[in-house]
Amino acid sequence: MTKTVLISGASKGIGLATARRFARGIDDVSCIVMVARKSDAFDSAFAEVRAISGNRQIFQVEADLSNPEAVKDVFDRLDAENVAVNYIVNNAGYAKPASINETHMVDFEMTMRVNVYAPFRFVQEALLRNHPLEKVINIASTAGTKGRSGWMSYSTSKAAVINMSEVMRDELAPYGVDVVCLSPGRCATDLRKKLAPDEDPTTIMQPEQVADVIAMMSSPTGKMLLSENLVVRC
Repeated sequence: MTKTVLISGASKGIGLATARRFARGIDDVSCIVMVARKSDAFDSAFAEVRAISGNRQIFQVEADLSNPEAVKDVFDRLDAENVAVNYIVNNAGYAKPASINETHMVDFEMTMRVNVYAPFRFVQEALLRNHPLEKVINIASTAGTKGRSGWMSYSTSKAAVINMSEVMRDELAPYGVDVVCLSPGRCATDLRKKLAPDEDPTTIMQPEQVADVIAMMSSPTGKMLLSENLVVRC
């Protein structure tokens, strides 16, 4: 039986690297749904993944996950295309580093909508619509395991993702749904550039390395490594 994976934040970074990795072949995944905000970068990412995907189906679904209705719209599109989701990789993220005194509520709320509410809604909507969900991979961060000065909203959101994943794991296990939480350390993404603008990206982990871990966790071997929170760092 062929499988479908939905990847959020698929226009760049870990999301794009993961889409590439699935496009090159992972077990029986034959359909990849790439979700991201409308942009030229997303168009280019979609074209690139489609070019290397062989006979796999690739769907480009534009969605601004800061909009509470966006996830519903994504699933409306999938239902219209008769696409049933088996795997979800909740990767989309937002960050606007600031100290407590400099943090604006609009930015704090935006961070929570993208980093916490959207992952929850993707899983909830898949369940409510009876998609044959088998695995959820939530991308958190080591910033969520220990608070970091200047990263108030981002660290808080990723701590929430880690705890949310634990609840999902317990609640969904009886239904045969595996929930994985990965917390990458320093990784050379555009998001990391916002958090550490002076860092040399060539000296830290690359998105492709995280994508390889996601691929492994999506395989039968991954079932042997389920735990509360897997830290990924090189």
